[in-house]
Amino acid sequence: MVHREPAEAAAAAAAGGETSISTQPPSSSQQAAPPPAVLVYKVGYPPRRSLATEFTSTLRETFFHDSPLKQCKDQSVSTKLQMGLQLLFPVLGWGRTYSLSMFKGDLVAGLTIASLCIPQDIGYSKLAYLDPEYGLYSSFVPPLIYAAMGSSKDIAIGPVAVVSLLLGSLLQKEADHDKDREEYLRLAFTATFFAGITQAALGFLRLGFLIDFLSHAAIVGFMGGAAVTIALQQLKYVLGIRSFTKETDIVSVMESVWGSVRHGWNWQTVAIAFTFLAFLLLAKYIGKRNKKYFWVPAIAPVTSVILATLFVYLFRADKQGVQIVNKIKKGVNPSSVHKIYFTGPFVAKGFKIGAVCGMIGLTEAVAIGRTFAAMKDYQLDGNKEMVALGTMNIVGSMTSCYIATGSFSRSAVNFMAGCRTPVSNVVMSTVVLLTLLLITPLFKYTPNAILGSIIISAVIGLVDYEAAILIWKVDKMDFVACMGAFFGVVFKSVEIGLLIAVSISFAKILVQVTRPRTVLLGNLPGTTIYRNTEQYPHARHVPGVVIVRVDSAIYFSNSNYVRERILRWLTDEEDRVSAEGLPRISFLVVEMSPVIDIDTSGIHALEDLYKNLQKRGIQLLLSNPGSAVIEKLQSSKLTEHIGNGHIFLTVADAVRFCTSKSMQEP
Repeated sequence: MVHREPAEAAAAAAAGGETSISTQPPSSSQQAAPPPAVLVYKVGYPPRRSLATEFTSTLRETFFHDSPLKQCKDQSVSTKLQMGLQLLFPVLGWGRTYSLSMFKGDLVAGLTIASLCIPQDIGYSKLAYLDPEYGLYSSFVPPLIYAAMGSSKDIAIGPVAVVSLLLGSLLQKEADHDKDREEYLRLAFTATFFAGITQAALGFLRLGFLIDFLSHAAIVGFMGGAAVTIALQQLKYVLGIRSFTKETDIVSVMESVWGSVRHGWNWQTVAIAFTFLAFLLLAKYIGKRNKKYFWVPAIAPVTSVILATLFVYLFRADKQGVQIVNKIKKGVNPSSVHKIYFTGPFVAKGFKIGAVCGMIGLTEAVAIGRTFAAMKDYQLDGNKEMVALGTMNIVGSMTSCYIATGSFSRSAVNFMAGCRTPVSNVVMSTVVLLTLLLITPLFKYTPNAILGSIIISAVIGLVDYEAAILIWKVDKMDFVACMGAFFGVVFKSVEIGLLIAVSISFAKILVQVTRPRTVLLGNLPGTTIYRNTEQYPHARHVPGVVIVRVDSAIYFSNSNYVRERILRWLTDEEDRVSAEGLPRISFLVVEMSPVIDIDTSGIHALEDLYKNLQKRGIQLLLSNPGSAVIEKLQSSKLTEHIGNGHIFLTVADAVRFCTSKSMQEP
């Protein structure tokens, strides 16, 4: 195959980048047929764009890559307004095609998740150290807001165990929920308000990608640790312990449990708790084994509450030491606008707590929404979800609710019950409203033990040991993040575990960015393909040529490492050829296909590499730099230093050039 000299190649690039080359025709005395024409492609240079165009394009791709307003283009003002409202309130879109057949599915799903949410809400409010009615309030107003603004068909809205525990543990560091009840409640509403502000702001500013910094492995570990911690917290209800530690770490909890042995555990409480826990776990097992019986674990909690309440009432077990709920305030949500701190020292505290809880709530809700959207094959806009979740928490903070988000257990039941639209949340909310208006007095004799059992059975599913095993098999660094988050939550606190999870996730990113992979390439025999010599041991080294691939963008954070690592590859290869008596290294080819971007530090590193190689009598060649990279190399004049004729479309082209040059040398 004939290769073009640098000057000829540059001329071809200037003429359009694609030419046909043929050899001189053979003389009549030659028997060989003339070789076919060869198409030679050179690296293309992107068209020049103005600074404003470049900035606008980058901004649009970063924040508006999904073109949310594309459908509004070339529309009238009234149509744009209508489409804008529909973007903000999806109910205006799907509501027009809503039918009775769809309502049947939503009605069944809504009634099913209502039977699950009512006992859970009462229990979760205790995790946040709030009165039981606040859990019910939080399953009344927020689901109505989400039904109008949310884009997920399957998410069931309400309080969740992890956020309730996190909120309670953070709040009690700022105010005592027993001594300063009113101050604690006001701080809870303030935190809920700022959780909503944080969530809505992330959505409006299209910064949803920030929650992705908490890796899947870290979330698995954090959720698992939180589940263990939540279960341990329920021991005070399950065992009937009256004096219990306020700490959440496993050491403090176990000391409190064993310290109470001398005072004796209430055997009636233990009997109620473990009997119904076994019943709940059996119901979950039945539902898991056969999807047709999804309703069994869904109605098991409310069935347990009814039976346990009847038992306590009929046998007056509360007179024998069984702790009961005692009283749930009757009526709809009272206004709490006047209780939110908008000034004073508690504003900063509320913002800090709300931002942390809001981010965790977002992470859980978006993950749930994406999971079920993939199952039903529809798109979920993460930024719209954040706006919906934020708005419902802002409104919720003003109507005596604490932080609500998507619940995995309820959403799974909602999905399996055949929900069609967010109307299932409206049905659930209606049932909760009727509960608040009519039957809350009936919960007076509900034992705390049954609420503890319901919470334990609900959080068991958060311990995803199968995911942890898979993480260990796939990525050991991810497993470290997973276990770090898990043990941080279990042995210290929820916030420490969260901090460890975030820290390890960022540490992993920093390691990957600052220490990118560079690999040595060799030729697969009989092809023009060049691959990693470690992955393909039979790939052959090209005499006199070292080929290195950089598997990352080259930025200020890794530019020196990339340059030094390439030189180490070169030195190792020089030692090898010297020991084996092979021709000296004359060319270094840097394969840049994976290099998606480069900054000024990276360009300086390549320039230093070029100068270093010149002193050693080695020619630097580049292979297939991308459009963003070649544009910056050209702007910095580095292409002129290296030579336009030393930048190739493929490694094979570069190697052919090296081979032809070696053959020309005496």
